[in-house]
Amino acid sequence: MGEETGFVGARLDAGLRAARFSSPPSAEEFAADVEPKNVPAVFRDVAKGWAASSRWDPLHGGLDYLLEKVGPDVAVEAMMSNTGHVFYGDLRSHERAVIWIVSVSFSTFIQSCKSYLSHMNAASDSSKEQGMLGEPACSRDACSNSSENLDQVYLAQVSIMNAENKERCSLQVLEGDIQEPIFLRGKSFSSINFWMNKGHLRSSTHYDPHHNLLCVVSGCKKVTLWPPSASPFLYPLPVYGEASNHSSVSMEEPDYSMYTRARYMKEYSETVILNCGDVVFIPEGWYHQVDSDDLTIAVNFWWKSRIMTQMLEHMDAYYLRRILSRLVDQEMSIMVQKSPFGHSKDRTDIQRMAKTLTGFQLFSLQKDSPLHTLEPSTLQALYELISLVHDGAEVVNQNDKTETTSQNKSSNQRDETEMSAAADDSSLFDKDPVAKIILPVEPLELRSMLLAMVHNFPRTLESLVLNMFGPVGAEILTRKFDEMDQQTTKEEQVEFYKKFYSVFDDQYAAMDVLLNGKEFFSFQIFQNVLDKYLRVHVDRPS
Repeated sequence: MGEETGFVGARLDAGLRAARFSSPPSAEEFAADVEPKNVPAVFRDVAKGWAASSRWDPLHGGLDYLLEKVGPDVAVEAMMSNTGHVFYGDLRSHERAVIWIVSVSFSTFIQSCKSYLSHMNAASDSSKEQGMLGEPACSRDACSNSSENLDQVYLAQVSIMNAENKERCSLQVLEGDIQEPIFLRGKSFSSINFWMNKGHLRSSTHYDPHHNLLCVVSGCKKVTLWPPSASPFLYPLPVYGEASNHSSVSMEEPDYSMYTRARYMKEYSETVILNCGDVVFIPEGWYHQVDSDDLTIAVNFWWKSRIMTQMLEHMDAYYLRRILSRLVDQEMSIMVQKSPFGHSKDRTDIQRMAKTLTGFQLFSLQKDSPLHTLEPSTLQALYELISLVHDGAEVVNQNDKTETTSQNKSSNQRDETEMSAAADDSSLFDKDPVAKIILPVEPLELRSMLLAMVHNFPRTLESLVLNMFGPVGAEILTRKFDEMDQQTTKEEQVEFYKKFYSVFDDQYAAMDVLLNGKEFFSFQIFQNVLDKYLRVHVDRPS
C-alpha cells in the first residue's frame, strides 16, 4: 500500500492525532495515559509474537492450517457483494453495492481463498514470463475478475469470543493462537472477532459503541480516522435508523451537491498504515474506514469504555440534555465569533461620513457630542447602521408602507423562513446585516456608539432595534452587553441601560424583540446540531 501517510489535514487538532508507540505500554500506562484521552494510538509489532502471526499466514501454508484447525463443518456468517469491493453499512441503499449476509462453511471460504491465491501466483508467474518477452503483464484486477472470483466475500466480525452469546463463537477454536495484548490485561472484553478478506476491499465509514483494538495478523490495512466532532462532515445516517453509526457519504464518489459539508471531511481525517503485527486503538465514537489488501486477516478486541460502564440509566435523560446543550452552546459561540469583515476606516473619513450623516438631516455635530470620542472603525460601523435604517425607510416609503408591529412580525417570519432554508451557517450572516456590522466592534466601543445614538439619533436607534435586528444580531448584541457588564462597574451598567432603553416608547417591546431573536437563533442552532450529529429534523413549536 505504500508508505504511511500519517497525519492528513491541517484542520485536525494536534491533540487528536494518533499517538505512535514503538513498544507497547504497560496496562497501568495504557489505563492512565492512553485510554482516558479517547484518542487513537498505534502500536507496532504487538501481534508479531502471536502463534497466529506465523500459523495463519496465507502465503506460507496458513490457509491449510486454518482449514484443518477449524474443521470442515463449521458455518460462519459472511458479507457478500456481487457488484463491488466496497462494503457499506446501509444495506438498503440502491446506489451502493448490493450486499447481503450469508451463511457459508468456513472450509468453502478458505477454499475460495486458496483458489484466489493460485490465480495470484499464476498471474505473477505469467507476468514474469511476459515481462521477459516484453509483452504487457496481467494485472491483479484482471486476474481477480475470473468467474470463480466474481463475488466478493468478507468474513466480518466472526466471533472468537462473545461475552453475551457464547453459542455464537463459531471460531472459538482459534483463541489459543492469539494473545491478549499486555496493555489490555484486566479488561473485560465484550467480544474478540476474526476478520478476513480474500480480495482487496473497503469497509464503510462508521463508528463503534465500544473501544476497539484492531490487530493485523496477516496482510496490510489502511485505516482512516475521524474524531466524533467530525460528524457534521460525514453525515451520519439518522439516529433512529438501522445503520445509524454509518456515514451516508460515498467516499468513492461523494455527492457534494447533496452533502455540502463533506467536501471538508478529508481535512479532519488521519490515515495510518498497519502491517503484520501492528495494532491500532480506535476509541468509541471515532469514525473509521478500513482498506484491506488481498488475503488480509485481523483480530479485534471490543470492550466498553469506563464512561459507558459507569453511566447509570436513570441519568440518561439528564446526560442527553447536557450534551445537546453543550453542543448548541459550542455551535453558537463559533457562529457569533465568525467575523465576515472588519472596519478599517481612518480619521480622514470622519468628515465625509459626518457630512453624509448631516445630509440625512438626522443631527448636527456639536462640540460635546459623543461622536467625537468614537474610534474611526466605530464611527464607520455607526455610519453603516444609520445608512441601513435610512435605506430601509426609503424602501418602505417607495412601497407606501408604514412601520407597524404587524410588519415587524411579518419581517421576523420572513427571517425565520430564510434561516430555516439556509444551506449552511455562513448564510445566517447574509440574512442579518446588523450582525455583520456590530460583530467586529469591541464591547466598550459598541457601548460608546450606542450612547452616541441615544444622544444624537434616538429615533434611528429605536427603529434599528424594533425593525432591523435579526436573530443573529440579537444574539450578538446581548453577548456584547454581557461583555460590557464584565468591563464596567454596577453603577455604569445601570446608567447605560437606563439611557439605552429610554429611547423606546415601549421598553418591553424592545426587550421582546431581542429575547425573541435570541430564542429563534438558539432554536436554529439546535436544529443544526440535530441535523449534523443525529440527522434529525424538528420544526419549531408554534
